[in-house]
Amino acid sequence: GYRGHGEEKTRVLISGTRRGLTPKLITDLRRRSAIEAEIGHMKTDGRLSRCPLKGATGDALFAVLCACGHNIRKILAHLRAWLACMIAALRAAINAPDQCHQIVIAA
Repeated sequence: GYRGHGEEKTRVLISGTRRGLTPKLITDLRRRSAIEAEIGHMKTDGRLSRCPLKGATGDALFAVLCACGHNIRKILAHLRAWLACMIAALRAAINAPDQCHQIVIAA
């Protein structure tokens, strides 16, 4: 809801206000803020704007599938970064001088 709707039956929780909120509600508002950012990314990057599936079940299924796709894209990005680090480490190990066969004689 928005601030000036005048709804009396339900309680509208607005982020940024702390008056009258329990610690549980504060943590729930923080979690909601984090989830809303992810939903925004799914709407822009994951094509969540238009649902091609029919009915309420199709809407729910499309949202879950879009979230799965979003999570898979995040996992693949982490795997790409990990693979790049591993390749860089292997290249450094291959290009490093061989330390095993060097003999150091101290006088």
